[in-house]
Amino acid sequence: MSTAVAQQVDDVKSTPWSGGKSPFDVEYGKLMMWFFLLSDAFTFSTLLISYGALRFSAPVWPAPSLVFQSFPGLIESGAPLVFVGLMTFILIMSSVTMVLAVEAGHRNSKKEVVIWMLFTILGGLMFLGCQALEWNHLHSEGFWWGHIPTAEKMQEFFKAGVPYTQQAMSSHQFANLFFTITGFHGFHVFSGVIINIIITINVLVGTYARRGSYLMVEKVGLYWHFVDLVWVFVFTFFYLV
Repeated sequence: MSTAVAQQVDDVKSTPWSGGKSPFDVEYGKLMMWFFLLSDAFTFSTLLISYGALRFSAPVWPAPSLVFQSFPGLIESGAPLVFVGLMTFILIMSSVTMVLAVEAGHRNSKKEVVIWMLFTILGGLMFLGCQALEWNHLHSEGFWWGHIPTAEKMQEFFKAGVPYTQQAMSSHQFANLFFTITGFHGFHVFSGVIINIIITINVLVGTYARRGSYLMVEKVGLYWHFVDLVWVFVFTFFYLV
């Protein structure tokens, strides 16, 4: 009797009405990564909401098209958003190579995983290099934590007729929030690069091949895609709005 009941249960599970795989059937490490990313999303949301509250409550604010109009080392002015557009492209492409690394891991293709992981690491390093150039340029313009540009320089970032006191306050708030939020994101990118290097070394020495699974590559991929997604919001808030 019990054998017949078990057979009926198996028959039900194999039908189209069985519901498929349980959504709660998730590997522990991947689930913990999702919890971490959720908590990190709250942190970034708090920072960006704070920026938005100050940005839209201030009577004036530095114009992004004027603040970010240079291409450090090549063009001093007249190229709004060109450099940050390049930074965004690099980070998005590194997310694409991470997808390819995860896909290669599903096929247990060790060589391809290594290649795509190396491209992902290169993309992360290029992004950090571009961010360092942008920070250095803004510092030379007078923007930094706790500092504001000179009165002459500030006039380049505001519409004519804005009082100096309003320019100074808005510039101070803008600089503090910009370097805090982009710095926090940059720290995440740097951490991701270090983790990717460790994972790549493990792939090279055959750690995941012996396990028979490249699940760790997928977990790191979740983190890297999260960093990429956060940058989309940072880009929108600081460079477009």
